[in-house]
Amino acid sequence: MAVKDRDRFSTATRIRLLGEQTAARVYRSQTKRQARRSRLTGRAALLALVLCSLIVALAYPIRQYVSQRAEIADLQRQQEQARQRVEQLRDQKARWQDDAYAEQRIRERLHYVMPGETGFIVVDPGAARQSRADMGAADRPWYSNVWDGVDKSDASDQ
Repeated sequence: MAVKDRDRFSTATRIRLLGEQTAARVYRSQTKRQARRSRLTGRAALLALVLCSLIVALAYPIRQYVSQRAEIADLQRQQEQARQRVEQLRDQKARWQDDAYAEQRIRERLHYVMPGETGFIVVDPGAARQSRADMGAADRPWYSNVWDGVDKSDASDQ
């Protein structure tokens, strides 16, 4: 019976030793994982710091770039509008070079008539109700504006 007790004791001892070894392995692996985690956490913090630094460093130049691109686009649009206006003015200048066009515009604006022609001014019945003073300067014939100017300057002298 003493032999049996010794085997049982040695088996119990073996199990206990095996448990201790297993516990030690588990503890070591947990310590290594924690060490890896802490290293990864430090690396991740450094990476985050570098990324934040890059974002902060690049934010102002990128904002400037975007605003300058918008300004360039606006200036190009203005340039195109100016180019179109120049074309319109060239067309208008070419029309005024034509004597027939100039004569037509002069006759319309200044109410000129050629020798032998009779000039008429047709007044709209609704517009006739308004007094001459109520009409805008652009709506009246040029000679009315001149005469009104003379009357006003004469009245201011008195």
